[in-house]
Amino acid sequence: MDWLNYHHLYYFWVIARTGSIKRATQELHLTQPTLSAQLRCLEDSLGAALFHRSSRSLVLTEIGRVAFQYAEEIFALGQDLRQAISGKGDAGLRLQVGIADVLPKLIAQQILLPVYQLQTPVRLICREDRQERLLADLALHALDVVLTDAPLGQTVKVRAFNHLLGESPVALFGTSVLAKKLRKQFPQSLAEAPLLLPTENTMLRRSVEQWLAERGLSPHVVGEFEDSALMKSFGRVGIGVFAAPLLMAGAIVSQYDCEMIGPLDGVIERFYAISVERRIKHPAVAAICQAARQNLFTM
Repeated sequence: MDWLNYHHLYYFWVIARTGSIKRATQELHLTQPTLSAQLRCLEDSLGAALFHRSSRSLVLTEIGRVAFQYAEEIFALGQDLRQAISGKGDAGLRLQVGIADVLPKLIAQQILLPVYQLQTPVRLICREDRQERLLADLALHALDVVLTDAPLGQTVKVRAFNHLLGESPVALFGTSVLAKKLRKQFPQSLAEAPLLLPTENTMLRRSVEQWLAERGLSPHVVGEFEDSALMKSFGRVGIGVFAAPLLMAGAIVSQYDCEMIGPLDGVIERFYAISVERRIKHPAVAAICQAARQNLFTM
């Protein structure tokens, strides 16, 4: 049996975390040739390159990214072990959550808050990325659950299961100046309004475009965003109006100084938890699913 050299893995982890061999040498107090040699040993043992090398920086390869995620987990567990044995920590639950970058952060926060109400202490570890990358990590058991706005499609070659958490109607929001102007004769007033949209890979984008097309409306698209919080930040300074779940209306009004312009009748945004289990066994995942269905999505 081939055994993994954890010293080599640790050196790789520090290099990846710091972004360069030079910075890693400062943390590890080792020379650059030594670290380079140890990294090559690890790559030879794994049979794959872990970095794309260039004159300016090191960039993780796809295999390197997977190795880094496993290293993160391994060394985090090692720290938990030390703390548990020394009595300085609690070896409670760890919940590793992947959050699709299109999912509103306010919604993700509300979904996850119930984990802190469990009797057993929980360490919550959140990663944000594109849904397809998160699903790949879910298949490798590097994540316990993925939160997203779209169910797992039939074309995705990952054995996993959709758990519908809830849904919310959608409305348009904007600054008070834009809201005052566009409320008059809504929705016809949107014909040439400045519009901020999520990127094309989102369910909300497709739903909003279909809603506009059915009414023969062609607003002026002034921005497209993967990050929903960034989209709202542009909306806050009056660059354009944006669509968001009515569930978030109170938070949007207070945090982004915006007002609701009008509802997009028939547009619904749904939220899912995706797991590798048909019946969820992780107690923290079960808790967030139950709380979302019973408390959060009850409007």
